[in-house]
Amino acid sequence: MTLQRSDIPDARGFTLIELLITIAVLGIASALIIPSMSQTNGLRVQAAVRMIVADIAFVQSDAMAYQSRRAIAFNRVARPSGGSYTYATANGYTLAEPTGNVLDLTSAAMYDPAQPTKPLSRDFDDPRYGGATISGVSISGGNTLVFDELGGPVTTINGNEPASGTIDVTAVGEHFRITIAPYTGYLTVARIEDSTSEDEDEGGSGG
Repeated sequence: MTLQRSDIPDARGFTLIELLITIAVLGIASALIIPSMSQTNGLRVQAAVRMIVADIAFVQSDAMAYQSRRAIAFNRVARPSGGSYTYATANGYTLAEPTGNVLDLTSAAMYDPAQPTKPLSRDFDDPRYGGATISGVSISGGNTLVFDELGGPVTTINGNEPASGTIDVTAVGEHFRITIAPYTGYLTVARIEDSTSEDEDEGGSGG
């Protein structure tokens, strides 16, 4: 059987218009995907902020549940040393059950329920946190957040004076501030604008 030319379907490529439409669609898709990928670290920083808030809420709840003081020592991170742990000055914090008048993390650090031999400590130098840095801690002038037996923030391990303060978390293009209210320990989180913008706003608001 001999096929005639009319029996063979036309085999043709893309027209110029079809190629232009395809390229345009790919360009739009790239424009949508690339910014999302660049925001990954921003999302990780936000996750770090949520973790801090969750840990503060956990410590406060634990203090009330056990009618015993709890604390978070900021800028102190557990590091393995032989068969034990040391507590280095670093980008993170450690949760603790203080006893006595001085917070000694070697004996007071809480342990991670998921890993009972490991202190409950967060190290933000871990790349999983997207470069988040605890850039400033001011809790009644110190770096330690203490909750009393009723879950209220206090200034010292054995004191009763109400405490309040802020914790700043930053990364490239990101700045968040966690505020701790006195008496209740109520937490709020705010995104802080670039300092240049703040200076311009302050300069323009005077009158």
